[in-house]
Amino acid sequence: MLSRRAFLSGFAASLAPASDTDPSFKSAVEVVNVIATVRDRDGKIVRDLTQDDFVLQQDGRVQPIQYFSRDSDLGLTIGLLVDTSLSQRRILGDEQRASFQFLDKVLREEKDQAFVFRFDFDVEMLQDVTSSRQKLKDSLAVLELPRESRVRRRNSGRLPGGTTLFDAVLLGSDEVMRKQTGRKALLVLSDGVDTGSKVKIADAVEMAQRADTMVYGILHEDRELYRQSPMIAFPGGGGRRGRPARVVTLPNGRKVLKRLSEETGGGYFEVSKKVSIADVLSTIEEELRHQYSLGFKPVTGGAPGFRKLSLTVKRKGLTVSARDGYWVGPKSAE
Repeated sequence: MLSRRAFLSGFAASLAPASDTDPSFKSAVEVVNVIATVRDRDGKIVRDLTQDDFVLQQDGRVQPIQYFSRDSDLGLTIGLLVDTSLSQRRILGDEQRASFQFLDKVLREEKDQAFVFRFDFDVEMLQDVTSSRQKLKDSLAVLELPRESRVRRRNSGRLPGGTTLFDAVLLGSDEVMRKQTGRKALLVLSDGVDTGSKVKIADAVEMAQRADTMVYGILHEDRELYRQSPMIAFPGGGGRRGRPARVVTLPNGRKVLKRLSEETGGGYFEVSKKVSIADVLSTIEEELRHQYSLGFKPVTGGAPGFRKLSLTVKRKGLTVSARDGYWVGPKSAE
């Protein structure tokens, strides 16, 4: 199997550089930043909290909050990762239209920027980081499913459709987001079914955490399309009668997208008959406009590894969404 280092090196060669220098991990973290969204019992965003309302802990010990701001004024980098595998063929058009409307609304001139990836059998950058709405619109316009000839060539003996979701999250975090400053969010539009990544979900989560990047998982699936296939079953069984003996059970896409979102401090959403993709993106837009930024200086020393974080508020009835930790030291080579 291709090593993660070789995998990243091969992909990086195809990207336009986002900066003149390559960042490297340091053995010590000088300042840890935590981006948080707070909601009440009704799911409405709470915007009036102060620094004294929050309690931040690292590995069970309370940490003094030394930096605090409401993030409506901080720069934002958005990575739009769109699933173009065959399972998305009947809903891709809706995603294209809603995605551009979202970027058109959320991006502020001279302050915010975005980039676009598509992923199916492999991962491709359609647009590098830019603040140009026209460039982003053009990149979304060329989103397409893999052509039939490529499907036949790549799918020999494999589950039809092929999706490299984990690869896309890891590459978007490592090759793009680590070079950016300010708030960073990856929006993943997918059914969450990964059938072809070279890396595992734990690798994708860790790289997003190392890049201080929130992942917003948006479950958009065409279940009717899967039901029409006699070779595919949903997790937990069930499905059509009379299927042949060789049936592939799909990974649990909902579970995958929830994990990516919860462990990076982002959010998880589902598109349904009652909630459109445009509705979901509008909710995310509001969230990104009303967040809190907290920072603290951790105690130096100790072995490299993961540091567990817990962020709560003193006011009752409120729920906080924030990343659950950060990493100290470099990732071990493979």
